[in-house]
This record gives sequence, structure tokens and C-alpha cells, in this order.
Amino acid sequence: MAKQPQYSKTQVARYLAESPTAVKAYITDLEQQIRNLSNIGLALSKEKDMNKLLEMILLEAKRIANSDGGTLYMMTEDRRLRFEILMTDSLDFHMGGTSGKDIPFYPVKLYNDDGEANKSMIAAYVGITGETVNIPDAYKAEGFDFSGTKMFDEKTSYHSQSFLTVPLKNHENEIIGVLQLLNAQDTKSKNIIPFATDIQEMVEALASQAAVAITNKNLIKDLENLFESFIKLIASAIDAKSPYTGGHCERVPEITMMLAEAVQDTKDGPFADVVFTEKEMYELKIAAWLHDCGKVATPEFVVDKSTKLETIYDRVHEVETRFGVLRRDEEIKRLKKELKVERDGSLSPEEKTEKIKGFQKEYRKSLKILNSDLDFVKEANVGGEFMSGDKKDRVRQIENYRWKPNGKMENFLSVDEVYNLTIPRGTLTPEERKVINDHIVITIKMLEELPYPKHLRNVPEFAGGHHEKLDGTGYPKGLMKNEMSVQARIMAIADIFEALTARDRPYKKGKTLSQAMRILGFMKNDAHIDVDLFDIFVKEKIYLKYAEGYLNPEQIDEVKF
Repeated sequence: MAKQPQYSKTQVARYLAESPTAVKAYITDLEQQIRNLSNIGLALSKEKDMNKLLEMILLEAKRIANSDGGTLYMMTEDRRLRFEILMTDSLDFHMGGTSGKDIPFYPVKLYNDDGEANKSMIAAYVGITGETVNIPDAYKAEGFDFSGTKMFDEKTSYHSQSFLTVPLKNHENEIIGVLQLLNAQDTKSKNIIPFATDIQEMVEALASQAAVAITNKNLIKDLENLFESFIKLIASAIDAKSPYTGGHCERVPEITMMLAEAVQDTKDGPFADVVFTEKEMYELKIAAWLHDCGKVATPEFVVDKSTKLETIYDRVHEVETRFGVLRRDEEIKRLKKELKVERDGSLSPEEKTEKIKGFQKEYRKSLKILNSDLDFVKEANVGGEFMSGDKKDRVRQIENYRWKPNGKMENFLSVDEVYNLTIPRGTLTPEERKVINDHIVITIKMLEELPYPKHLRNVPEFAGGHHEKLDGTGYPKGLMKNEMSVQARIMAIADIFEALTARDRPYKKGKTLSQAMRILGFMKNDAHIDVDLFDIFVKEKIYLKYAEGYLNPEQIDEVKF
């Protein structure tokens, strides 16, 4: 904007007395100043970058006052004034703000070490009192310490003269910063002049607008930080709920955003025209953090079920005790037979010895079978990717062992134990898996209850679609590809890849990169995940970038395609 001339009240009175033309010019100038303040107020409310916002404030203040220099300070939490921007036009001096140059000066203390108010420095005085200070000539002023200013002038051959220092006060009348202008200039002669009273009033009006804009930006930022912290707190609580899923809610967002950024950078193919705005990327990140929030309602005994027989504890130890009882019974049978032979007077010593050896051989054979069956039960209890039919049959054969726990003969394994031990994949029964799967239904229900701002309204859809498959066989809604957003499809790949490589699951070890990528490849071929997104995942080596930061070294092997 062009710099507007400034008038003192004496000049205004003289102009008004001289001619109607002067009156017209004065009114035109006032109208322009009002428009400028209105425009800068609108611009301040729209600007999102804090550095640009602060620099806009200082530049507009300099324009209003036609000043050669200016400094903007912001109040810190420990009640000091931090240098944000320094500008002096005649010295071509610009630090802080958008300049990319750090300001090497320490913040100005409002209070000395002994607690006494630092009223000798203008900026500190204004920061403490909230009063505007207008000094026509620093070299003639009394009551303030300008030794630092004079040293600066001596080093740079500059002459600091007039100062206007204005507080920035928020809606609660708290001082959040200080604006200081240096060396007002006459618009015609360019001579240094004092800051006129009407100019001071306009700068104070700007400072008031600026304080509102800064406070609003800080409030929005604080609310966003609070919102993000609360979301991460929920995710951390879910991860902390089970030692077997710890970190999942934190790792999925990492993979999600890596893949989203790769899609954003794609210049060809189906996603060449896909562009995520800054708000859309933020929305996706929030959705990724909340994608499993429904697990807060999932019982720990299901989430933490590390073996097939585990409930509150692992019941395999009960089965092991029963095998101990069977071994004891076999030993008692052998000993009874041996005792009977020993008491049989019709047998010779040689015959007795031969019979006892037969009993012992039969006993060792029984023990071998029992120990083998126990080892098998322990192995079956661990769970895995697949349990064959013959192994299920063997569990049912072991069920038919008979034992007498309370004076009554019973099957060796209960119906529930057989049901659990014959789980074909993993450690969960179909009923327990449904409980786990229901977390996504709860997630969607929880997320749909929140009153989102406009830029976060898609969070439930993004977060709720990570278990859907492109062929409609996923859950909970059985969506097809054309019913899923790109963001939801991105999250589906991120969730699967993290689950495959996670090294903290109860029923399996974390897979190597080659194993995980092979399984993802199969899922791509079966139309369970997006083919084009998988190609980007491979081409941009998202899997490797993630692995280098989150997987154990032994998991990172060569991946061939």
C-alpha cells in the first residue's frame, strides 16, 4: 500500500482555515486511513501463518506512521518480551518474521533478578504498565535508559530519535506484546520528526486489532493442540490397555501419512490429479489416530488372549496337571501289576523278572504317548496361521481320554477346551473375533457422535473404513471400492501392514518385510486392497522407510517383486 501523509492537529487546523481544497484532502485522507484499517483488520483475520501475521502488523504500523524502523516483541510465559521482528529501512535491516534470520538478542526482562520492575527500558515499561510511550527525541529524553540505543547508533552511524512504543492488549486486557516504532519521517522532506498524536491513536487502534488477531490465532492453535493431545491420549490409553497392541494407534498414522504424501506427490497414473489440501491432510491424520478408538470398549481378556485356552489365565496349565494325573495313574497301574507278580508264588524269579520288564516297557510306551500328546496340546494352544484337519482330529482323540477328578469319570478335555484348541487361525473363537471386529462398529458410532468442524467431518468415514475390502467382503459395511474414499483405502493398507509387521501380537511374531509384502501382494490380487495405492506403496518404498524407523533389524530383509 502507498504511504499516506500524516498531519498534526496544528497542521489540520491550518489546512482547514486556508481552503476548501484542504478540507477535501483531509477528509479524503481520513477515509483512506479508515479503509486501510478496515482492510488490514480483514487481512489479519485471514492470515494463518503467525510469522506473516506479525510481520503484517509491523509493516502496517510503519506505513501508518511513515517510520523508518520498528520492532515487535511478544510476551513469553515467564513474563519477558521476546524479539519477534526487527526492521530498519535505511539500514536495509530485517531480522525475524519471514526474513529467515534469527534475532540474536536476549528477551527483555520486565523484572530484575531482585523482583524490581524494569521501568528504565521503554519496551519493558510499556509491557509492565500497558501505557503508550511517545518520545520525540531519545537523546533529550529523561527517565529511560537509551545507552543501548546510543551504542547501536555509534556502531552503525545511525541516529535514533523519535520513538513510539505501544502495548498489544488482548480481550482480557492482558499485555501480549509490545510494538515499537522508530524515527517518524516527514512525507515531503524525509526529515525525522516526532510521532504526531493522531498517528499515535491510529497505531494504537492497529495494535488493538493486532492483539485480537494474534489472540484468536493463539486460541485456535491452543484448541488444536488440546484436541490433538486429547486424541493422542485416547490412542495411548488404548495401546496401554494391552501389551500386545501397544503402539499400534501411534504407528498406523505414520504409515498413513507417508502413503498420503506419496499419493500427493504422484504426477502420473490414477492419482495424478489427486491433491490433498493442508486441511484434508490434517483430517486424515486425526482419523488415523482415532481409527481404533472403539477398542476402549473391547474386553481385555479378548484383546490380550495370547493362547487358545487363555481366559483370565492360561488353562493349558490345568491340562498339563491332568496329564500329570494320567502319568501317575499309569505308574500306579504298573506298580500294582508288579506287586501282584511279586506275590504270586507260582512264578519263578525268572518269570517274575520277565513279566515286570514287560510292564515297564508298556509303562514307558504309555508315558511316551502322553508326553507327546501334552507337547501337541501346548503347541496347538499357541495358535498360528492355519490348523490342519488331522490336528483337529488329534485334539478330539485326546478329548476321549478318561480321568476321575472328583470321583466321577469325565472326558479329559471339556467341550469348551476342544472348541478353543481347534481354532483354525490365531487364538480367537468366532465369537471372540466378532467382539474384536465390533470395535470398528463402536469406533464409527463414537466418532459420528462428535460435533466436528467443517474440515473434520470426514473423520468417521476415513477411520471407519480401514477394515473394508474393495471386493465388498470387508466389515462392518461390506463396502465396494467405489464406495470408499481414497483416504479410507490408504488407511486400510496402513492398518494391515502395521498388523503384519507388529512384533507385539500375542499369537505371532512380527513378519519380515518380504513376508509382509508378499501377503499384501496376495491381498492386492484378491481385490482386498487398492492396486494403485499398493503400487505407490512399493514404488516409493514406503514399506522400507517405515521399517527403518519402527522394525527390528532382523525383520528388514530383501524384498523382491
